[in-house]
Amino acid sequence: MKHLSINVTGKVQGVYFRASTKQKADELGLQGTVMNLPNGSVQIEVVGTETTIEQFIKWCNEGPERAEVKEVNCIQIEELGAYTNFKVKWKN
Repeated sequence: MKHLSINVTGKVQGVYFRASTKQKADELGLQGTVMNLPNGSVQIEVVGTETTIEQFIKWCNEGPERAEVKEVNCIQIEELGAYTNFKVKWKN
């Protein structure tokens, strides 16, 4: 399993990015979290197979219809905790 930290910048808040991210993650069978950051970006932690994560990153580069993704930065990290599903986090 692969564990990534993904930061998405651009017009990604107020366009249902978090809800759409959860929907895509659930569709792909991924675990993790998504949340808005104070700087206007969206932070995602995701755990899954290399194939499903590749599909997810491809989706992150597009986002939902109203989003305007500028940049997607991915960093592989050590798994910090065991996720059982994918959740939208409202606060850190």
